[in-house]
Amino acid sequence: MDIRPTTDQDLDVFVDTLHAAFGRFPETPAGGGGGVWWAALEMDRGLLAVTADGHPVGTAAAYSFELTLPGGALVPAAGVTAVGVLPSHRRHGVLSAMMRHQLTELRDRGEFLAVLLASEAPIYGRFGYGPATYTQRLTVPRHNAGLALPRAAAGRDGSPAPGPGTDDRASGGSVAVLRRAECGGLLEEVYDRYRRGQPGALSRPHTWWTRGAGQPPVAPAPRYVAVHRDADGVPDGYASYAIGEADTLTVDEVIAGDDAVFTALARFVLGHDLVAQVVFKHVPPGHPLRWQLADFRAGQVGGDTDWLWVRLLDVPRALTARGWFADGELVLDVHDPFLGEHERHLLTVRDGKADCVPTDRAPDLSLDVRDLGSLYLGGTAPSTLVRAGHVRAHHPAATALADALFRTERAPHCLHWF
Repeated sequence: MDIRPTTDQDLDVFVDTLHAAFGRFPETPAGGGGGVWWAALEMDRGLLAVTADGHPVGTAAAYSFELTLPGGALVPAAGVTAVGVLPSHRRHGVLSAMMRHQLTELRDRGEFLAVLLASEAPIYGRFGYGPATYTQRLTVPRHNAGLALPRAAAGRDGSPAPGPGTDDRASGGSVAVLRRAECGGLLEEVYDRYRRGQPGALSRPHTWWTRGAGQPPVAPAPRYVAVHRDADGVPDGYASYAIGEADTLTVDEVIAGDDAVFTALARFVLGHDLVAQVVFKHVPPGHPLRWQLADFRAGQVGGDTDWLWVRLLDVPRALTARGWFADGELVLDVHDPFLGEHERHLLTVRDGKADCVPTDRAPDLSLDVRDLGSLYLGGTAPSTLVRAGHVRAHHPAATALADALFRTERAPHCLHWF
């Protein structure tokens, strides 16, 4: 078996092989243009596993994204995708060979981290990926969808504070409904502003929008879009939605510049007539929307799942790239069994910046690189993995110190599907 890079001429073979691996058929011919999920594949970043006689049996690819880190840094991230092996060649080491080849290639390109969405949770941990962001589905029955006024007082008169629970018209904002086909450029602009300030968010390259790749609202499927504009008429948020079976209004995603904009858009979709329920497909765990409902139990949480998985390829570069919100020193003993590496690092944080150097000091924590990937964006507390038995704390104070260092001011969240 051989692992070889792909070119544009391999697109049809690549897409056909990948679909066969999952027992599916392409929606349209591979050369059929935009509007299909693979329209934005970067064929110079693809791999084909082929047998000695040239028969393709496996695929893997990567997108060129930017990832927003805690502290606001935007860094290159390889978005691993389109990974599949034909059923006839599974359990033969094809997947491991492709993953090892790809990780080596990413390092050669100078990239220090990779991300993916895992089709099955048990697969990618053994290649060093750890779940790093999480998402939930929130379902609200339309008959019980009222929002409560905020209880915080605005001033001496005790009147309700203007903000998330108040009518958006009071602040001069507005919501208008457009069709997806009318506002592609607007969506791209609003999303790009949002992702630059949201830890864990990925960029959506311009080619994704122009080719209609991915899922709605990037894909050109019929959707209505509620667009929020501020008092000056500048768009600062949107909600993409459609009404389907059982009179269910499903919101693909809400993109908002702040909580008040999110609430204005939520109020709009929750007040839609002739629907039985509203489903928000992607809400960050701990989002305040559920607390804003007049009836707390009306918000039914489901689909609580991992989303973005992170794989660190250069631990010092990764740790010094993100921002930090507490000072301290931590010695990390990091084991990377898939690549056969074992390193010990002294992480020193001062005034939001980190230094990370090799050390022979006794470790504070011993952990697998997959667990460090889970901690990296701040979406998983070190103490959680210590209690789970995956991270070893070498002394009583190590866990609390690690929790303080890896804590972030804003929880990571990723909406982008790839």
